[in-house]
Amino acid sequence: MQIFRCPACAAPVYFHNLACTCGQPVLFDPERQVMQSEGQPCVNRDDIGCNWLAEMDGLCRSCAMTETVPDLREPDNLPMWNYSELSKRWVTANLGRWGWFTAADHGARPTFKMLSEKTLAGAENVTMGHADGLITINVTEASEAVLAKRQEDLGELYRTMTGHIRHEVAHFLFLRLAEDPGFLDGFRALFGDETADYGAALEAHYENPRPADDDHITSYATAHPHEDWAETIAHLLHLVDLIDSGAAAQLSLPDGLMPGYDAYADPDTDTVISRAVDLSIAVNHVNRALDLADVYPFVLPDGVRRKFAFAHKHLRLNG
Repeated sequence: MQIFRCPACAAPVYFHNLACTCGQPVLFDPERQVMQSEGQPCVNRDDIGCNWLAEMDGLCRSCAMTETVPDLREPDNLPMWNYSELSKRWVTANLGRWGWFTAADHGARPTFKMLSEKTLAGAENVTMGHADGLITINVTEASEAVLAKRQEDLGELYRTMTGHIRHEVAHFLFLRLAEDPGFLDGFRALFGDETADYGAALEAHYENPRPADDDHITSYATAHPHEDWAETIAHLLHLVDLIDSGAAAQLSLPDGLMPGYDAYADPDTDTVISRAVDLSIAVNHVNRALDLADVYPFVLPDGVRRKFAFAHKHLRLNG
């Protein structure tokens, strides 16, 4: 993610900021990818700290995608919705760098149900997932305690809200890209036949999960081509944003990565991924000094990198 500049004093402003340290209120314009002082704020600014520019019916581009919000009569849900929407805005802004969901993108947009297991009427079961453009997000996992428990219970130590949204949005992006028969031919050659029985594949996976291998970034990616694609996209977005954020923070690498490097503009997948891996190794070393977890502990064999290259090419060519 970029580090922005205050329109009044040019001090650094971060993606989540509602105001600069100088006191100047700021609004994020996702079309121009800048912070500005003028314009109508999203109506959710006061409730959930949305700092985006309003575009339609008082809502910003990201909030307009939300069809359902959690039961706000349950007080714990407001901060969890706040955090979940921030993650959604982050992913939406990232994809906007490649032209997705911008004014020039006339394709369909996803719709979100932001639900919570906590309601005034009692506990409810909420399953994250995607179905024909509708994405369900369980905001309860924005709670640090709940997330930590599920990371341990499910053996997914790098399970995060941003990761969930990247994964589920990836399913939607597949629907958009699959409108091109040429995309499907290339997809099936790498990922397999996505028309294979999904329910049966998941049942088989949960009964006998396979580990990640030379062609699959995670165990879950082995379950079905749709999940392989979603896991691949989520990790690609992680890595592109990792190196882009490093450049924005003016970190350097031995190969001469310079401040101002735009990872979203770089068409060379291998360069982007290799730089991200190099940066993750450096940050891992720093984290270990504080006894913290590695920032990105995944192995990227050649088969996974080929899938990254295919996905990267098609995501960048949107619009």
